[in-house]
Amino acid sequence: MEKRNITLIGMPGAGKSTVGVVLAKVLGYRFVDSDLLIQEQTGKLLHELITELGDEGFLELENRVNAGLAADRSVIATGGSAVYGEEAMEHLREISTVVYLRLSCGSLKERLGDLHERGVVLKPGQTLEDLMAARTPLYERYAHVTIDGEHMDIREIVKAVTSALQNNE
Repeated sequence: MEKRNITLIGMPGAGKSTVGVVLAKVLGYRFVDSDLLIQEQTGKLLHELITELGDEGFLELENRVNAGLAADRSVIATGGSAVYGEEAMEHLREISTVVYLRLSCGSLKERLGDLHERGVVLKPGQTLEDLMAARTPLYERYAHVTIDGEHMDIREIVKAVTSALQNNE
């Protein structure tokens, strides 16, 4: 099956949703934000779900929603923790080209602010650095393409993604 979708993965604050919207416009695709899908399906905010279900429960819910995602000609922005869901990531790799948006920890810290408010799954005492160390191997494992967005603005990242996709065909 031809991969007619693009899935963006990466740390919270890497720009998946922002880049995703612009990329969808450029390609004439739909834009799907999996965090918003989870919120729509449950009627609750991410941080409420994490508080209510606990980290593991939230990750199971996220995996289930992402594994059941049906899309065509869409740019899909996932939550930063989507890579913990093996089932979901295998599904997303089948239906799309998975693009890892990579940023340094310093840049992420500047962008993020309060991690809890953003609905970031953090274990007690876990820092952003710890989280990055845990997730980076997963992002690298599932990505078909990696874009280093460190010194780029949104337009430059979108351009880098589109040209990487053309070279990846």
